Amino acid sequence: MITAQGRGINCNLSMPDDHKSLSFPVRLVVAIIGIAFCGLMIRTAARMGSARLLERYAVMTNSIAAANQSTITAPSDADAQLTRATLLNNSRLTAEARDAQEHAVRLRPADYSLWLGLGVLRDDAGDTDAALAAFNEAVRFAPYYAQTHWQRGNLLLRLGRYDEAFADLRSAANSNRSFLPIVIDLAWGVSRGDAKLAEQLIGPTDDKTRIQFARFLARAGKGREALDQFHAGEKSISENERRDLVRQLIDARAYQEAFEIWKGSLNLNLERQPAVFDGGFEGQLAYDEVGFGWRINRNQEKMVLSQDAIEHQGGSKSLRIVFEGNSTPTTPLLAQTLLVKPQKAYKINFAVMTKEVVSGGLPLVNVSDAASGQLLGKSSNFPQASSPWQTISFEFSTLPTSTAIILNVERTGCSSSPCPIFGVVWLDSFSVEEVPARAQ
Repeated sequence: MITAQGRGINCNLSMPDDHKSLSFPVRLVVAIIGIAFCGLMIRTAARMGSARLLERYAVMTNSIAAANQSTITAPSDADAQLTRATLLNNSRLTAEARDAQEHAVRLRPADYSLWLGLGVLRDDAGDTDAALAAFNEAVRFAPYYAQTHWQRGNLLLRLGRYDEAFADLRSAANSNRSFLPIVIDLAWGVSRGDAKLAEQLIGPTDDKTRIQFARFLARAGKGREALDQFHAGEKSISENERRDLVRQLIDARAYQEAFEIWKGSLNLNLERQPAVFDGGFEGQLAYDEVGFGWRINRNQEKMVLSQDAIEHQGGSKSLRIVFEGNSTPTTPLLAQTLLVKPQKAYKINFAVMTKEVVSGGLPLVNVSDAASGQLLGKSSNFPQASSPWQTISFEFSTLPTSTAIILNVERTGCSSSPCPIFGVVWLDSFSVEEVPARAQ
C-alpha cells in the first residue's frame, strides 16, 4: 500500500490482491503513476486553496490586484473570474468586468447565475442583443427560477416587445409573489391607465392576483373596474383585504363601489338609499369601522360612549354619551357615510334626550358632502340642562356632484378655550328621507 497526503487530499493507493503475480517493473510503474497523480491532486488543491484565500481577501479589501492574482493562481476556477468581474464592475470598469464574466461562463457554462450576471453586464454596456442571448441561456438552465425570467422580461420591456416581456414577468411573479405589485404597476404604465389592457398584460389567473389588482385599481381611482376584479376573486379574499379595499375605494371617492363590497361582508340587504345604518344603535358598536357604519371617535378625552338598554326612544337601546370635561369642538364624536343622489333634498330625523348638560359649545348633528367636505346642513343645538326625548329634524340639499354625505355628531365651537362640557346625552332613531321636490 502506498499513501500520499497533501492539503485536503488523501491518496490511498492499494495494489490488487493478486499484485504479487505482477512483475516488479509493472508494480513499480503503477506506484510511480499513482504517486504522480496524487502529487498533481495535492498541487491542484493547494492552488485552489490559495485562490480562495485571495478571493476572500480581494472582496474584503476591494482589491482588484488580489482578484487578478487569484485568477492566475487558479486559471480554471470560475469563482475566481466571478470575483474579479464583480470588483471590476464595482470600479465601473464595465468592459473588463464583462470579459471576466464571459471567462467565468466559459469555465462553467451550465451555471444560470453566471449567464444572468453576464446578461446584466452586457446590458449595462449597451449591447442589448448579446444581453438577451445571455438571459436566454440563463432561462434555459433555470426555467423555473423567478430572477431569470424577471431580468429577461425587463430587457424585453425596454425593447418594446411587450407580449414577450409580460410573459416573462408573469412567470417571475408566479414564482415569486413579491414581484406582482411591480408587474401590475408596469402593466398600468404600459397601458397608459387602460384597465382592460392592463388586465390583459397582467393575465390574472388566480383570486389573489385579482384582489391585488383590484386594490391597485382602487388607489388609481378606477372604482368600477376595481369592483369587477373584486367580484372575480372575492371567494378567496380575507376580511383584512376586504376592509383595505373598502378603505381605498372610499379614499378614491368611489362610494357606490365601496358600499357594495362593504354590505356584502355583512350580508345586508340595503337596496334603499340613502339609509342610516343601525340608526337605533341596536347592533354592537365598533371602534374600527372603515365602511358605512357608525365611526366612533375613540380619541376624545373626558367622554364615554356606550349603549343604554334602559333609556331608549325606540327599539331596545340608545347611544349614551357622558361628557366629563374638555373635548375638542368641531371634531366629530361619531359619524357615518351615506349614499345620496346629486341635487336632491333630504331630511334627517333623530331623537335626543339630555341630562344636566352644561357647556358653551353644545352638541349638534350636521351633514357635509363626502367628497368636498362642504357643509350642507345642520340641526339646532341639543337642549341644555335636562330634557325628555324629543325629535329634531333638519333638511339639506346635495350638490350637483354629490354621491355621498357624512352625517356627523359634533360640538359647536366655543368662544373660549378650553371648552369643557358636562352632562349626559342620549341619541336614538336616526333616519333619512328624500324630500319631494316642491312645486314652483
